[in-house]
Amino acid sequence: MVTLPIEECPAYFEMYLRLVDEDVLQGLNKQLDDHTAFVKSIPHAKELFRYAPEKWTVKEVLGHITDTERVMFNRAFCFARNDKSPIPGFDEDAYVAETNFNDRTLGDLLEEFVLLRKSVIYFYKTLRPDDLKRIGTASGKNVSSRALFYFIQGHLQHHVNVLKERYL
Repeated sequence: MVTLPIEECPAYFEMYLRLVDEDVLQGLNKQLDDHTAFVKSIPHAKELFRYAPEKWTVKEVLGHITDTERVMFNRAFCFARNDKSPIPGFDEDAYVAETNFNDRTLGDLLEEFVLLRKSVIYFYKTLRPDDLKRIGTASGKNVSSRALFYFIQGHLQHHVNVLKERYL
């Protein structure tokens, strides 16, 4: 479990930070392997399953994971580069509604995730400690680049837990 100072992240990050350990790089790499194996284990018959009518399908959840990682990574990148421009929030439901996740294969969704995660890992390795401490504003809240990398991990783990508990 990771605990960060309140000035580094909004309170709602806590539910995600509870799901990760301190070593960001190790966690990002381990998740890359674990998530790949997990997605490959999803039965074809479950790909379009929803556990309730208004909920996303398995494919939509997987696409949402990648979309959110992309958004949070962009924020972490901007803040690490000391960009002080406020970044607006995003409506995850509206984003999913505008996709074709259900028409894509699990392999394609997984490949997109893997390529993005490798980019996240590579960028993280280039950062200095001071870069990670830089704070910017996203969705009207202050957040550090470091907190966003933890969020990326916790968000993935949260949704994998949901998929295992409610979908599979």
